[in-house]
Amino acid sequence: MTHSAPWTRDEVTASPAADTARAWLDAALADAEAAAQTPPASSSPYLAHSWELHFAAAGRHCGHDHADPVRTLLLVEARAGAETLTRLYQQGTSAERRAVLRALPALVDGPHAVHLVEDALRSNDTRLIATALGPYAATHLDPHAWRHAVLKCLFTGVPLDAVAHLAQRAAGDGELARMLTDYAAERIAAGRDVPDDLGRVLTLTGEEPKEA
Repeated sequence: MTHSAPWTRDEVTASPAADTARAWLDAALADAEAAAQTPPASSSPYLAHSWELHFAAAGRHCGHDHADPVRTLLLVEARAGAETLTRLYQQGTSAERRAVLRALPALVDGPHAVHLVEDALRSNDTRLIATALGPYAATHLDPHAWRHAVLKCLFTGVPLDAVAHLAQRAAGDGELARMLTDYAAERIAAGRDVPDDLGRVLTLTGEEPKEA
């Protein structure tokens, strides 16, 4: 893998959450490392391995404010494959799904997990949407889906700063410019404000926002 982990081990273990749950975190990481070195004999979707139990329990042991990086690191240390990531995403809470999405750039080469990004973008969970549009989506989401994801951010109030590599993907995208212009016109016709982010991304496409 050439991708870097979303959080390094040193960063996670230096966090306040790790200081208050050192023994638990050390055991969880050891289980994840062992799973990476010795793949389980059974591939049953009903068999949860010990590191996966730690993955689910991270909020309880580390605090919900610190659980996201801990969960992401567990996925990376375990070298979770696409099937495991899909299962954990499908069975997980919103917080667990965010961790899966954050881990994708470090664990999945190619578009094999795009379906997880697409599922997140169908939700109305703004934190999930923002997380879904990280580096993995920037690399693997096709142009049509990516354009609609940008519009979804505008619809739901997700700041476009959450969209990884926004400037690079928006540059010269005439179809995105058309969609943004149409959306702005609809908002203006309805007597509603146009999001500030819309003008910014429209400028990135090479078009200039029109005065209302």
